[in-house]
Amino acid sequence: MNPLVTPDLGLVVWTTVAFAFLFFILAKFAWKPIMAAIGDREASIEKALLKAEAAKEEMERLVHENEALIKQARAERDQILSDAKKVKDQMISDAKEIAHKEGARMIELARVEINNQKAVAMADVKNQVAVLSIQIAEKILQGQLEDQKKQDELVSQLLKEVKL
Repeated sequence: MNPLVTPDLGLVVWTTVAFAFLFFILAKFAWKPIMAAIGDREASIEKALLKAEAAKEEMERLVHENEALIKQARAERDQILSDAKKVKDQMISDAKEIAHKEGARMIELARVEINNQKAVAMADVKNQVAVLSIQIAEKILQGQLEDQKKQDELVSQLLKEVKL
């Protein structure tokens, strides 16, 4: 049969001796450094996990702070927009009021100017009517006073009307 399937006693002894020798050497020289490396690695993983947990908590705290800051910034923005809208509305109402006052003042000035121009025009018309009336009366009188007989009649009629 095959020697590996049914080993001889010598092969079993030498394999056991080789295993014991290797186990002894590994236990004496390699086991402590390997276990120390594994312990160090375990400690560093534990530290990394603790740091990761602390970082996660810090991130959650920062997220909450950021959310609070964002809410505060939004509130400030809303307040600023509200104040700006109030100022805009006030400016518009002030401008409308000033425009209405200025319009009323300009209308009143125009009314006064129209009345002044009307008075000047009426005075001018009266003067022209007076001049025309005088010119017409002058022409009529000239026409009537050209004849001597008509002049004598006019003088006698005026004398009759006047009583001393």
